[in-house]
Amino acid sequence: MFSTGASGLCVLCCAVPVPGETRHSQCKTPVLCPASISFSPLSRQAECFKEQGNAFYSNKDYSEAFNFYTKAIDACPKNASYYGNRAATLMMLCRFREALEDSQQAVRLDDCFMKGHLREGKCHLSLGNAMAASRCFQKVLELEPSNREAQQENKNATTLLEFERMADFGFEKRDFRKVVYCMDRALALATACHRFKILKAECLALLGRYPEAQSVASDILRMDSTNADALYVRGLCLYYEDCIDKAVQFFVQALRMAPDHEKARLACRNAKALKAKKEEGNQAFKINNYEAAYQLYTEALAIDPNNIKTNAKLYCNRATAGAKLKKLNQAIEDCTSAIKLDDTYIKAYLRRAQCYMDTEQYEEAVRDYEKVYQTEKTSDHKHLLKNAQLELKKSKRKDYYKVLGVGKNATEDEIKKAYRKRALMHHPDRHSAATPEVQKEEEKKFKEVGEAFTVLSDPKKKIRYDSGHDLDNDGCFDGGDFDANNIFRAFFGGHGGGFTFDSSSGMFSPF
Repeated sequence: MFSTGASGLCVLCCAVPVPGETRHSQCKTPVLCPASISFSPLSRQAECFKEQGNAFYSNKDYSEAFNFYTKAIDACPKNASYYGNRAATLMMLCRFREALEDSQQAVRLDDCFMKGHLREGKCHLSLGNAMAASRCFQKVLELEPSNREAQQENKNATTLLEFERMADFGFEKRDFRKVVYCMDRALALATACHRFKILKAECLALLGRYPEAQSVASDILRMDSTNADALYVRGLCLYYEDCIDKAVQFFVQALRMAPDHEKARLACRNAKALKAKKEEGNQAFKINNYEAAYQLYTEALAIDPNNIKTNAKLYCNRATAGAKLKKLNQAIEDCTSAIKLDDTYIKAYLRRAQCYMDTEQYEEAVRDYEKVYQTEKTSDHKHLLKNAQLELKKSKRKDYYKVLGVGKNATEDEIKKAYRKRALMHHPDRHSAATPEVQKEEEKKFKEVGEAFTVLSDPKKKIRYDSGHDLDNDGCFDGGDFDANNIFRAFFGGHGGGFTFDSSSGMFSPF
């Protein structure tokens, strides 16, 4: 027989009896005749609050609905449906953790409360707890096997578990794009799961997509400023953007919130070590200890291969030290490594271009300087580009300095001595007994030596040659007037007469 307490509620479940029912729906207790039911003022007030809450809920004013359901609960704290209604309202307000608590309280009061189990499952799903969600949906299906909503939500929970599995495998294989893909789809089902958001943000940071990663982490920190995972990701972004001091501050804060946060501990240690080693290298470079600087930059590069921006700078720094040590090819390789890590790194392009200039790879130098000038159209960069283009143009002509075997800053006396040596070396009479092919080659070289001397011994021609003018186009050697033998006789005649080649001795002697 149905019985009520002093409040007029069911003594078994504290629910309000509904007039006209023959059996109480929650505890299955037989209901007395409606005429025999007495409602207490407290229970009637609770029902009134619930009805007002329902009205606000229907009008989508969820904040007011929450307030009235709370009043109903305060008036009658043992009514499962009140907690269920407030849980539904909290879900609409995206306050899933609070909604989960209300749903769980509802099913504790009434284990057969199907909507309570369904809402609990949905809260678990939104918070990313797929296994717990699945258990709730299974309970609903035990109560009502044909419940389509529970069937669909149970499939969603299974799908979520699969995305989690794929993401874990992708992270282990360092396939961060795959993890981001999985987390995007998981978050479509688990919209309030901070764990998924953090994993996505961490992978975005590891992919170098720092603004996106920072945005996700910052959103979480706005809701929970003590979230150690979000603090770690925020620090990770700063660390990878080469803001190491600020990054360390976030790592330290994360460790205050969660002393066992291993990722924050490792990142903090790497950040401090990287900063210290880089600064040691810079200090060694400043005091011209280039060997030590080169070694210290090498050690710094081994600390964290994932820190792209800092490592780009370290490669460029090592290239600068390498150039000082005349390791020009290694310096070019280091600059190339820096550019692969950061293709916007102007300093690396400039350093590589200078190394190309020093190794006379002018086409490559022009290419790098063009890239720099397209990015930053400064007068300095324009000057560097024009100089490289000039050197490239000059490199495509005969290099008279190389022909004579002298440097570009050779004095007049050095040029004369070099001509004397090379002219005697390649004079046709010296090679009269050689094969026709050798005679032709030596005659060509003898002529080039004469051309080189004609230009470099004449101050006006030398200036025009050094400035990049094409002397052939000026008519200096056109029309067949150029005669290397005349230059030879004129040069050696100035020393007391000409020379004749003695084939028996293989030497030139005055005539």
